[in-house]
This record gives sequence, structure tokens and C-alpha cells, in this order.
Amino acid sequence: IRPHVVVVDPITNLNTVGTGADVKAAITRLIDFLKREGITTLFISLTTDGKNAEQTDVGVSSLMDTWLLLRNLEHNGERNRGLYVLKSRGMAHSNQIREFVLTNRGVDLVDVYTGPAGVLTGTSRAIQEGKDRAEARRRQAEIDQRERELQHKRASHAARVTAEREEFAAQEQELLKQIAELRQHDAGLSESLANAARLRSGNGDTAHEKRPQHAQRGSHAERQQR
Repeated sequence: IRPHVVVVDPITNLNTVGTGADVKAAITRLIDFLKREGITTLFISLTTDGKNAEQTDVGVSSLMDTWLLLRNLEHNGERNRGLYVLKSRGMAHSNQIREFVLTNRGVDLVDVYTGPAGVLTGTSRAIQEGKDRAEARRRQAEIDQRERELQHKRASHAARVTAEREEFAAQEQELLKQIAELRQHDAGLSESLANAARLRSGNGDTAHEKRPQHAQRGSHAERQQR
């Protein structure tokens, strides 16, 4: 036949047809043959809860390359199934216990869930996951609310800055107008003071001052004629 995969289920039942030494010798020869032929083989061993996980009833665990252990996990009034890799030669492997459930599609491994109380399985895991999803939605709603508040404050600040800028521009124009008027008034006042100073110094209206001289000359000429 030359199969690619062989499943022996379970090897522990062979103890009913022979002694322990005979069963171990037969299984050892079978394992050696399958390895030599390059056939992947899955041996299933029934164990009792609480028994040493490193050993089986037939004592061939040391011949296996990979050892998967199934456990019953009892918590909160229910029993669930867990699976983990006990050992795997020559390759890295996880040390986490994975819950698996039997579905219409077969065996389905559930993602590991580690909460404040440790690893949760079954109903406890489902309830805690629901609580976590609700908490995540609440935090997301709070984040959205804070973002909306930030946008509102940013818009209000921008509006205040724009209003203050426009108010400052109007006040600046008014002050510049008043400064220009004051400078114009100051220039007119300075000119008036300068004119007054010229008048006081005798450099004002020269025609008015010369008229008496013409009159005096006229009077002297008349005196000469007389």
C-alpha cells in the first residue's frame, strides 16, 4: 500500500493482548519500520488525568518526535478541552495551552485568551471576550468624543484668533488715521509759530516799515524847497 500517513488508535489497547514488554517491543519494531519508510505516523495513547504526562502506559514516549497532550480543563462548573505541545524535537514550539472545540467542520483551535484571572476557556472566555469588546467600544467612543471636543476647541480658537486679528486691524487703521491727523496739526502749528517768530524779529512785512521812510524823505524835500 505504501501510505503517506498511518494512524494507530489507541496503542494502549494493545496491553490487553500481551504483556507490557511484548507490547513495547512490537510498537518499537513498528515505529522503526515506519521511520525507515519515511511514513508520518500518529500514535494515540489514552491516559488518566493526573498521571505523569511524560509517560504512557506502553512506555514509548521517548521514541516520539512530537508529543501533543490533550487535557480536560474544568472551570466554573464546566469542562473544556485543551491541547498543548509537550515536546517537539529539533523545532521551536509554543508552550501555551490552546482550547479546542468540536464543531461541524471538525476540530477548531481557539485563540489563546489570557485575562486578569489567567487563561480562560469555554463560557468564561466567551463572557470575558464580550466584556472586552464592550470595553473596547466604550473606549473608542470616548476617544471619538475627545477628538470631536478637540476639533471644536480648535475651530473656536481659530475663530477667536481671526476675530482678534480683524479687530486689531480696525484699531490699527483708526490709530494710524489719528496719528496722521495729529502730525498734520503739529505741522500747521509749527508753521504758525515760525511765522510769528519772523514777525517778532522784524523780518515780517518790510513794505509797511518802508512807508514812513518815503514819507520822511518827502518831508525833507519839501523843507528844502521851502
